[in-house]
Amino acid sequence: MPKPVVRKKAIIVEEIFHEGGPVPGRTLKRAACLAVIKNPFAGQYVEEIAGFMDDLNPLGLEMAQDLVNALGGDASVIEGYGKGAIVGSAGEIEHGALWHVPGGYAMREILPNSAAIVPSTKKVGGPGARLDVPVTHTNASYVRSHFDAMEVGLNDSPKADEILLALVMTTGARIHERVGGLKHADVKGEDGLR
Repeated sequence: MPKPVVRKKAIIVEEIFHEGGPVPGRTLKRAACLAVIKNPFAGQYVEEIAGFMDDLNPLGLEMAQDLVNALGGDASVIEGYGKGAIVGSAGEIEHGALWHVPGGYAMREILPNSAAIVPSTKKVGGPGARLDVPVTHTNASYVRSHFDAMEVGLNDSPKADEILLALVMTTGARIHERVGGLKHADVKGEDGLR
């Protein structure tokens, strides 16, 4: 399969100081790393596409490390993650599914406590399309306080023959989380659920 051709990358970092109510003791940081690549399958139906996942592995690792660096360089502070893809209009939704393995396993390889499945979303869209990337706890999917999302997108991407790939990481729970459930401090991390 062809090596991914990257047209551009972007890193977006949000630091949330306040959501109304009392000022929290610590801020929440969310970051997204986006890469816009040429879609090698655009404009045609190709039966065997799964091999391209292997070609995306190095890019996934690079993007995951870029996110850790953008959030201060300490992988142990990352508590939430998610991934997604926007496929340009000459592609199909299945091309976005190629990001499941290389995007998810890259983050799980870099993050020490990451037994939980990495949530994901994908769609077909044009330049300027936005995507709400779901976020859950890295080590236990039942930690309700970490259910979140980060909206991502770039004004000129994806073009018809491109795919915008996204990874998202967060440093903690939503500001003022208070809907109960399993707490971060109580995670056992044995099965990716609790």
